[in-house]
Amino acid sequence: MRISIFRKAHFNAAHRLHNPNWSDDKNAEVYGLCNNANYHGHNYDLIVRVTGEVDDESGYLMDLKVLSDMIKEHVENVFDHKNLNLDIPYFKDVIPSTENFCYLIHTILDKAIGPDKDVQITLYETARNYVQYPAS
Repeated sequence: MRISIFRKAHFNAAHRLHNPNWSDDKNAEVYGLCNNANYHGHNYDLIVRVTGEVDDESGYLMDLKVLSDMIKEHVENVFDHKNLNLDIPYFKDVIPSTENFCYLIHTILDKAIGPDKDVQITLYETARNYVQYPAS
């Protein structure tokens, strides 16, 4: 039986959307308030969806406590109360948009969870704005 389980998490992080190849005017035009030189923060909500086959012996697709611990170790402990631009090496050369951030979280958790399960990340930047990878 193929099924999906979900785990929700929450963390806070700051970032600045800025393309160093553009002029200050173009950055301000494209990113608006998100280009603030002093950064700005979000209260991110994360939903991790794991899809796969239920194990006949345990009755689990995956132990939700194990998934919770993975999210804590690989996402919350890494990104919570961090400045994505300054504290996360991945964003040295990548603009820390929610799209790129969602993709990074997917890459990290997909590797941690393993190849026998499909991982989908939904990352809420605000209550009304969110990104999903891979797209459904």
